[in-house]
Amino acid sequence: MPQRPYIVGNWKMHGTRAMLSEARTIDRAAQRHMKVEVAIAPPYTLIHPVHREAEQIAVGAQDCHDQESGAYTGDISAAMIADAGGKFVILGHSERRDAHSEKDAKICAKADAALDAGLRIILCCGESEAVRDAGRAISHVKKQLNASLPDNIENAAERLTVAYEPIWAIGTGKTAGLDDIAEMHAEIRKLLVDRFGDETGPDIRILYGGSVKPENAGEILGLPEVGGALVGGASLTADSFMGIAMAAGDAVEA
Repeated sequence: MPQRPYIVGNWKMHGTRAMLSEARTIDRAAQRHMKVEVAIAPPYTLIHPVHREAEQIAVGAQDCHDQESGAYTGDISAAMIADAGGKFVILGHSERRDAHSEKDAKICAKADAALDAGLRIILCCGESEAVRDAGRAISHVKKQLNASLPDNIENAAERLTVAYEPIWAIGTGKTAGLDDIAEMHAEIRKLLVDRFGDETGPDIRILYGGSVKPENAGEILGLPEVGGALVGGASLTADSFMGIAMAAGDAVEA
């Protein structure tokens, strides 16, 4: 059975306790739009405060370490995220892959650690503009995702979400063409069916992430195989973020 659209806000390195008012507003709005599952990933420092405030939305983290504990100065384990009230973790975001030189094997290890800690995972994949211009976008993304996925995920339809994020469209105002988004999501779906079978593969949600805004959310979220959105800058205010969530709800009803 298909799951509800999943709208996830990635606050990145934004937010102090003053942002709790936005989280409260998002939570109240989410209670009125139950056809959509809403979640936010604030900075580590706000996971527990948002968790305490939220009644409807899930709260998660933007990354985790692949070890449960140890001499890893400045890092946060999946168990710590769960202890703070986090329910999921975003892994393999292009900004982590680029700025922190994270490779597929490292991301796969982090995914295993997160699953072992009882967290859900949102696994990101995407191509650069140079890769797309070279005509290798689909092969690149499928290879990247295949290498980042853990071998065994129990209840994968509930615990795994994939987020396709064309790197050249993140924070740039550019958005991939609708045909390109539909084509990539269809190819990712084929990979998930190959990995998890005909019973589970079709039910794993695939999000689109790349300058999603209330103005373009409806047409993107109405595409086949687009099961939600991973939202960056537009998730920092309740008005814009819930505008995207409402567009997702409208797409379900259409």
